[in-house]
Amino acid sequence: MSDRSNTLATIRDNALWMRRRAMSMVHSAQLGHIGGDFSATDIVATLFFGVLNFDPDQPRKPDRDRFVMSKGHATGVLYTALCRAGYYPEAWLDTYMQAGSRLNGHPNRQYLPGVEANTGPLGHGLPIATGIAIAGQIDASNYRTFVLTGDGEIQEGSNWEAAMTASHRKLKNLTVIIDRNRLQQGQSTEETTAVDPLPDKWAAFGWDVIEVDGHDHAQLLDVLGAAPRDKPRAIIANTIKGKGVSFMENDAKWHHGVPSDEEFAQAMKELV
Repeated sequence: MSDRSNTLATIRDNALWMRRRAMSMVHSAQLGHIGGDFSATDIVATLFFGVLNFDPDQPRKPDRDRFVMSKGHATGVLYTALCRAGYYPEAWLDTYMQAGSRLNGHPNRQYLPGVEANTGPLGHGLPIATGIAIAGQIDASNYRTFVLTGDGEIQEGSNWEAAMTASHRKLKNLTVIIDRNRLQQGQSTEETTAVDPLPDKWAAFGWDVIEVDGHDHAQLLDVLGAAPRDKPRAIIANTIKGKGVSFMENDAKWHHGVPSDEEFAQAMKELV
C-alpha cells in the first residue's frame, strides 16, 4: 500500500479501537459523555495518527504541535487517543473516573502527559489555543496549534473574542475544528441558541473556513494536514452524535447517557 493508504488504515484501526475502549470505560465507570466522544473520534484519530508532530517520550518537547481539547467533557476520546499514541499504559484507562485516578472527568495537564490545557468550562479552549499560537508566532516557531470545540460551545462569547484576536494577528499556525453534531445537552443547538450560519460567521471574523464530513478520514487528513494560509483556519466538521452505535446516533440523551449491560453488549457488537 502507499504511504497515504497506510496512514488511512492506521487512522481507521485506531478510531475503532478508541470507540470500543471508550465504550468500555464509560460502561465500567457509569459516567461519561459517550455521544460526544463518538462524534469526535474520527477527528481526534486523524489528528493523532495522521497529522500531529509529537513525541510521547518528550511530552513537552518545544517544537511539538499542540492539541487543545476544548470540549473537555469528551475525555473518553482524548484519553484513548493519548493512550494509543503511547503517552501512558492501557491499564490506566481501567481507572477512568475512579477515586484518585489521573483520568478525571475533565483533563488535567498536571496529571496526564499529552494534555496541553485543563478544560471543562466551555469556551476556554480556543482562547487558550490562541495564546499558544501567539507565543509560537512571537518565537517564530514552526509548531501548529489545533483546538477541538463542540458546536454548542460556540454559543460562548469568549470564543468570538479569541476569533477576533486570532484573525487580527493573522495566526496562520492556528486551526479550530468545530464538532458540528448539532446536539448539545438536552436538545439541538438551533433550539437552544442558534449558531447557523456557522461558516458565514467564521468567514466574517476573518478565518479561512472549510466544511468537511467529520467521519471521512480521507477528507479530514487532507484539510487538517494542509499547509496553513495567511490566516487562521476554521474547519466545520459535520458529525453524528453517537456515531457508530445505531441506538445512540443523533439522540441528545447520549450527550451524558451511560449504557446498561444490554446496551453495552449491543454497542460492542456493532463496533467492529
